Amino acid sequence: MYRWWSLVVSLSKSALWIFAVGLGAGGLLASANRMLLGADEKPSASPTAPVVPATEAEPQQTLQPASQQQKVLRAGMIGLTTSHVIAFTNLINDPKATGPMAQVEVVAGFPGGVQDNPASWDRRPKYTEELRQKGIRIYDSIPEMLRDVDVVLLEEVDGRPHLEWAKPVIEAGKPLFIDKPLAGNLADCIEIFQLAKEKGVPCFSSSSLRFGWGLEEIREGRSRFGKVKKCIAWSPMSIEPHHPDLYWYGIHGVEILFTIMGPGCQTVTREGPEKVVGVWKDGRIGIFEARKGYGAYVEGDKESGEVGKYPGYKGLVEEICKFFLTGKPPVSMEETLEIYTFMSAADESKAQGGKPVQMEQVYQKALQQVQARRKK
Repeated sequence: MYRWWSLVVSLSKSALWIFAVGLGAGGLLASANRMLLGADEKPSASPTAPVVPATEAEPQQTLQPASQQQKVLRAGMIGLTTSHVIAFTNLINDPKATGPMAQVEVVAGFPGGVQDNPASWDRRPKYTEELRQKGIRIYDSIPEMLRDVDVVLLEEVDGRPHLEWAKPVIEAGKPLFIDKPLAGNLADCIEIFQLAKEKGVPCFSSSSLRFGWGLEEIREGRSRFGKVKKCIAWSPMSIEPHHPDLYWYGIHGVEILFTIMGPGCQTVTREGPEKVVGVWKDGRIGIFEARKGYGAYVEGDKESGEVGKYPGYKGLVEEICKFFLTGKPPVSMEETLEIYTFMSAADESKAQGGKPVQMEQVYQKALQQVQARRKK
């Protein structure tokens, strides 16, 4: 009936998941690090991946061939409102999958959906039915689904319910990947990561544009460009009225920008409806522009030019599965929060008629909102 159920053979879960948070440098990154880890606390090491137990209702099964036994982690998806749920499931559940993807199986889904957002609600029936046809069990609630999975992908296309839907996952101790946008506002982004850190639950969020096409090599100065002096990154920027302007789709271009530039942005200026300029602490300039397609132009100390072609989702999906197996996120909480602060600061600059905005001020304002509501 479901491929997974033939794989589990009364194993016992034996490992404790502990989340390792990467330490960053720079004003906002250091501030976020202090709030998430504590001033003197260091990130803890991640143990080996857990072994998955059989549920009480599962009968003892005959051992499958070694190639089938590799799939050890049961994954559940929350929010079946984006094409990502189909694309990611096809990659993970491919019988020919290799590496980390061969050790994870999508077995469950919760439809989710947000009624006042047609981009979410109108897609819900189609993608839910497509997953059901693939043999994925559809659940009526998140808590019910969590009983039968080991790891979770929060895929809901609308970021507003992410905080509330992440809470039971974190409380249950399930490693969590959150697709873009991380949340519907900066305060929710901060709180999700605070809760995950407090519970020791591995958690990360990223656009797929970060992985698979050499951007990290550019950032590290190991590409033909040499040391990065300036970067212009672009992506489409369709706007959804319930989210900050760049959260909905501009996140892709901003993720490209930060993957190449690294953290350390200090000021943000909205120079036009579709152009945002950031100044890094070392004086470098990073620019987001709304354009068709995905890409970046890099000015380096050796040469300048455009980066390669974006290859698709596989790089991200491989990183998600590796993360589920190791508990080690491929991008730190602090860097992700800086990305969302940059996008929030772009709206603040817009509201101020295009004046430069300090990233630290935007972050601290959102942090105070979190602290105030968590005291209640």
